[in-house]
Amino acid sequence: MSSQSTSSLDRLSAAMDRFSVALQRRFEIDLRALAAFRIALGLLIILDLLNRTRDFHDFHTDAGILPVKALYSDYSDVYSLHALSGEAWVQALLFLIAGAFALAMVLGYRTRFVTIVSWLLLMSLHIRNPMVLNGGDALLRLLVFWGIFLPLGERWSIDARGVDRPRSTVASEATMAVLLQVFLMYATNAIHKYRSDTWMDGEAVLYIFQADHLTILLGNVLADQFMLLRVFTYAWLVCIFASPLLLILTGYPRAALATAFAGMHVGMFLTLRIDLFPLISLAGLVLFYPPVVWDKVADLADRFGVASPMRTRLEWLQRTTSELPSPSVSSPSIPKVVTLGRGVFISVVPAVFLFLILFSNAAAVDYTEVPEPGEEILDTTKTDQSWRMFAPEPTSNARWLVAPGELENGSEVDALNGGEVTWDKPPSVERTYESSRWRKYLLNMRYASNENHRSYSANYLCERWNAEHETELETVTIYGLTDLAEPYDDEQDIARFKLIEYDCSGDFVQESA
Repeated sequence: MSSQSTSSLDRLSAAMDRFSVALQRRFEIDLRALAAFRIALGLLIILDLLNRTRDFHDFHTDAGILPVKALYSDYSDVYSLHALSGEAWVQALLFLIAGAFALAMVLGYRTRFVTIVSWLLLMSLHIRNPMVLNGGDALLRLLVFWGIFLPLGERWSIDARGVDRPRSTVASEATMAVLLQVFLMYATNAIHKYRSDTWMDGEAVLYIFQADHLTILLGNVLADQFMLLRVFTYAWLVCIFASPLLLILTGYPRAALATAFAGMHVGMFLTLRIDLFPLISLAGLVLFYPPVVWDKVADLADRFGVASPMRTRLEWLQRTTSELPSPSVSSPSIPKVVTLGRGVFISVVPAVFLFLILFSNAAAVDYTEVPEPGEEILDTTKTDQSWRMFAPEPTSNARWLVAPGELENGSEVDALNGGEVTWDKPPSVERTYESSRWRKYLLNMRYASNENHRSYSANYLCERWNAEHETELETVTIYGLTDLAEPYDDEQDIARFKLIEYDCSGDFVQESA
């Protein structure tokens, strides 16, 4: 071989080495970031369970709006532990079990096992009532799924007592997958928004804040600040269009961009009633903070005297649980084939699912179609995704329900909220919904594709009223009301749609109006 050929091969090899190093830098994650991610996921699952207890009977038992018989009637694929029984005690037990495993995730005990169980229970819970789910539920389910393949327990955990590895970062198929997952959420949403004139004209956030059933706290104050809302629209567009830089940048520039995204999500949390989505997004963004940031955080924790007490408590926890078996301690009794299978599971499965989610997101923006076998896998594991989130056209109209009911004595009552029936727009539409889950269900119920749920809703109102009052409800009619006025209009323009007229003593499912 000539010296020129050898030189060319050397240059190619050096270039490949530089590319490999650059790629690894962009997809490696600090183990402390993974520990913070693990703790955040566990706390979010617990917070979600606590939040769901507000509507525990309404959405999870046979005494609520979607009994098990209705679930199996409406949905063909119901593989859910939560759907095995509609008894309240069964659901309560499953909630407690899920909470216990989530707590174990926070503490980092048997981390991979408890993450797998947490994901299965979360998926089971979501299948129990798909009508109340939102984008935050999908993101949480996906982040927990990717957590299965990550070394979440190597730092700040009980499991870490048996870990003796000098590494401070990890780069693998799973780290690439979870970082790409967060990026794809923003990138896919950016494409949806790019196709919207409302977003590209800077009017979208202004329109969203006119939807009174969504705004809370500062959102109600900012609803009339049109110029400021236009600035927020463009600021969010700049962020999501810059989302590829989350993968390209490293060091402090990456941290700065992740912080910009985090700031926008904090703003959403303070202005919009979109449940836990902003907090779940913050958990995903934690993974983008590089080692230089965590080193700085550690220095600050030492300087302010926070690190030492936390380190002491963790060591106490590890000593207290020293008798518990540690997953990090290798045992000669474990066959080599099991160890090999574990390695294949951790590397091959995330690579396959990474390929599938790339297809899923591309299909969501009409660039391609997911092959049928892949679509079945995505649907079964609930990892399919679209990330529309107020796109392409944002929600812009306040929407609420009115449900006049006729009692057996002939008088009329508001079967939904009690008291007299009023057709005026409420001072705060958001307060007409008992929770964000109730709002999601009732607004989804208005769609023609969910016609059966109109009967379920009316039947629930009948049974709730008759259980709480001596004079029973004979019929109830549910109307959907929408304020069609544009943001700049001074007058209201309220449209009324009759959804169903329901006979409380009739069949469980009745024809809609």
